[in-house]
Amino acid sequence: MGARPDITAWRPRVEGIDEVFHAHFADHAYPMHTHDAWTLLIVDEGMVRYDLDRHEHGAPSSVVTLLPPHVPHNGDAATPGGFRKRVLYLSTAQIDEDLVVRAVDRPVLRDPRLRHRVHQLHRTLEHPGDELEAQSRLALVSERLAGHLRDEPVAPQVPDRRVAYALRNLLDEHFVEGLTLRGAAERLQSHHTHLVRAFSREFGMPPHQYLTGRRVDLARRLLLGGMRVPEVAVSVGFYDQSHFSRHFKRVVGTTPGHYAHTGAEAAQRRSSAPRTNAA
Repeated sequence: MGARPDITAWRPRVEGIDEVFHAHFADHAYPMHTHDAWTLLIVDEGMVRYDLDRHEHGAPSSVVTLLPPHVPHNGDAATPGGFRKRVLYLSTAQIDEDLVVRAVDRPVLRDPRLRHRVHQLHRTLEHPGDELEAQSRLALVSERLAGHLRDEPVAPQVPDRRVAYALRNLLDEHFVEGLTLRGAAERLQSHHTHLVRAFSREFGMPPHQYLTGRRVDLARRLLLGGMRVPEVAVSVGFYDQSHFSRHFKRVVGTTPGHYAHTGAEAAQRRSSAPRTNAA
């Protein structure tokens, strides 16, 4: 009897991603099958061997593999000990259908920067509540994938300060309830990838980081005003208390509870300090 596989799968609240699948297989071999989505694969340990359209390919840990929808493929370990992989199943709307034939011919993409971006996207998807960050990362990944298939490197875009400031205003208006990247693009009549690039170039940070900073800034005021940590987490738009604490500590350098405690101690010291009358 083979070793039990270590598998995690979920459907994130991110438009364009149908499923996230993480797996460690010691001896599993996939039979020929198809998907109705684009299969974006990175291997973290070992190597996968697969057939696609009657041609054999390999997926080592250094590359990104993109398998097109509706094209049969299989897969098994090419190294002792099996393989560990992470997969994103992208909706067909994410990459133009006319690129399927090119993806059949070149499923292996040797692009370290793309692989790092896919890795970052997986890390973001592991945390509920970071959907705007995931949408931004997905937009850049999809753009780079399409560029590879079309043999078109991503061309530098002319800075667009107008759309960057318009997006900042929109984030300021909706930073508590949040907004989707595509929703912002529709309101500003701009491509969602262009929004991410223009904002990042103008302000030195991506939109999701700006939104998180606004939420943390408001949280600091509420904590010093005496509101309890769980109530603050909900009031400023975080998914839950864990999500709030993780981002708060990343920005401020300490936990919300410790921050509120030091504020209460400082207030108590001021109230108990002796007052001196002016001469």
